[in-house]
This record gives sequence, structure tokens and C-alpha cells, in this order.
Amino acid sequence: MKLIIVSGLSGSGKSVALHTLEDLGYYCIDNLPAGLLSALALELRLAAKPVENIAIGIDARNLPQSLQQFNEILDQLKAQGISNEILFITCDQATLIKRFSETRRRHPLSNENVSLAEAVDLERQLLEPIARRADLFIDTSQTTIHQLRDLVHQRVERREESRLSLMFQSFGFKHGIPSDADFVFDVRCLPNPHWQPELRALTGRDEAVVQYLDSETQVTAMLENLSGFLDTWIPAFEADNRSYLTVAIGCTGGQHRSVYLAEKLARHFEGRYPNVTTRHRELP
Repeated sequence: MKLIIVSGLSGSGKSVALHTLEDLGYYCIDNLPAGLLSALALELRLAAKPVENIAIGIDARNLPQSLQQFNEILDQLKAQGISNEILFITCDQATLIKRFSETRRRHPLSNENVSLAEAVDLERQLLEPIARRADLFIDTSQTTIHQLRDLVHQRVERREESRLSLMFQSFGFKHGIPSDADFVFDVRCLPNPHWQPELRALTGRDEAVVQYLDSETQVTAMLENLSGFLDTWIPAFEADNRSYLTVAIGCTGGQHRSVYLAEKLARHFEGRYPNVTTRHRELP
């Protein structure tokens, strides 16, 4: 049985993630009381026709005491021999407030005495026990619905059992640091193709930019150092039973240097790990 617990902030895309898993053939239940999780999983496993893939949505609409006891609930699953993964969808507060304002939806924790901003803060506090145990974070602050669906498909569905899902993500510091990365590397010190007029409109995936960066000794040294560091430490995370690891590479705009290095690192590791993906946050 493969059990995925989907949780996250209201408005962050939790329902989109759950619906994506449903489209992929998972038996999905949304807003399950957390206290019923182990009983439901056991019943489905012992059914006449056992359910192989299950996705359960658990959010802040639960009783507060159930969320506070989340660690004990996971221990019950483990004692029953039921392994699980936790997918947590998050988003920055300004974006969440904007989304609720634009859709005119009411936050489930807001009322005449609790403002929207206060409700978002309260929800973060209530879900902290789940967030602390999450295997994979996805920050949707700068992610569209279609990109979120692709991320769930790439990172969750394509991951082979007991093998690490490894993502290399490029980003631009001027657009903010991704909050869902395990490692963040700053490569703004490297020569910038932006200052070459003929390369400015291109990206780190274009051959002309690749050739330019390949010829720079600093870039070669950075790639060797990053590869060596990750060669040493990624196996350590895998040995510690990590299911997901995200490595973010940032330059100024997220168009040239970070894209180039993310692509190079992905190719370096794809022969050793069955699920290596790239994401270029600032590219269309």
C-alpha cells in the first residue's frame, strides 16, 4: 500500500494536488479527521480487494487536539506496518491573501472576529505538527495550477519506491529565494551572459550560452565544486531514508547561469538516480 498524506495551507493548492493524485488513480479522501487515519488505512489494506494507492487530505479544519497528536497518529501507522509520505503545500502570506481577495472565498478559519491575515497565521500554527514531518514541501507562491500538477506528477508519481526523487531548480534572487529547497547555492559571482548583447535574450539552455559558460574557468570550477559536494552528501541523505531532495541554484534573474548549472547537475546525477528532474522557476 502506498499512502500519501496531503496537507497545507488553504489557498495554496492542496486540493489541486489531491485532485492530481486522483487523476493518477489514487483512492482520495479530502478533509479526513486525523484521528481516523490509521483506522481507515488499516480497513483499506484488509479489504477484500485491497487499495494499493491512497491519498488523504488533512487540513486545519480538523480538531486542534487531533493535529497536536499527529506524531502519535503516524506512530500508529508505523506500528501497523503502513508506510506513508507527507506532501505539504505552502505559500507566502501576501500571495494567499491576494488569492482569497480575488476569488472572494472565505478562509475556513476567518470570521467576524478573526481577520484573513490572522486566520493564515493561525492555520500555519495548527498545521505545524504536520509540516515538521513532511517529506516534500512545494511552495506555490510563484507556481501556477498547471505547474503544480506537473510537480506532483514528476516528484510523487514517478518516484520509484525506496529511491530518492532529486530536483534541480533554477531561480532568480531578485524574485525571491524558494522556501521549499533543501540546498540553496548562490552563483551570482560567476560571469553573467546578460552583459553580452547577443546572449541577453537567450537562456542557459541555449547552445550559445552553454558554450560561453563552458569557456569560463570560474563556471567550470563552480560546477566541479557543486558536483563534488553533492556527490558526497546526496548519498548520505538517501541513506537516511529521505524520499525527496531539492537543490536550488540562484543567479540574479534566473535566466542564464542558474539554468545552465541546474541542467548540468541534473545530467551529472541522472545516471545514478531514476527520478532526476529540473525546474526553471523564472522561465516560461
